[in-house]
Amino acid sequence: MSVWKTLASKVVFETPWLKVRHDDVLTPAGNPSQYGVVEFKNRGVGVVPVLDDGRIVMVRQTRYAIGNQSSLEIPEGGAPQGEDWQQTALRELQEETGYTAREIEPLLTNFYLSNSVTNECGALFIARQLTEGTQDLEETEDIQVELHTFDDLLAMIRSGVISDALTIMALLCIAADRVRYNL
Repeated sequence: MSVWKTLASKVVFETPWLKVRHDDVLTPAGNPSQYGVVEFKNRGVGVVPVLDDGRIVMVRQTRYAIGNQSSLEIPEGGAPQGEDWQQTALRELQEETGYTAREIEPLLTNFYLSNSVTNECGALFIARQLTEGTQDLEETEDIQVELHTFDDLLAMIRSGVISDALTIMALLCIAADRVRYNL
């Protein structure tokens, strides 16, 4: 199998969270081309918090990158390199919802979110045995906590109300083995 070859690479933009590269490349067919790559400095982590009664704790926030649209999502955040993904999931759960969990397990790990333009990888978890507490939001976060049944969330995926990729992946992972997760 032929591979891409990098001839030159230049960082054209960088923030504390990501950098954008412009690469001059040879395609697998050997033709010269250009490629843009977004390198994330953190890894994407999401967690599905399940209350004892089976309802799911969700967060609603406005997302700038999609035109200030409201987005219903599972709690999500970035895991710095070297930080345990599960610890990130528990931290994001507490910060965004106020809830803490005594039980957490992985749903899906080491997947790429959009491997045609970014190296961002992710992990998803399910959390149970929740205790309600107080949110600890960052300055950029304006989050409302909502409780939904699992069936309502699946309907919202089908209708397009839920459009966040991590949320869809996590809920469909659970739906694929619904008996195991008792939802």
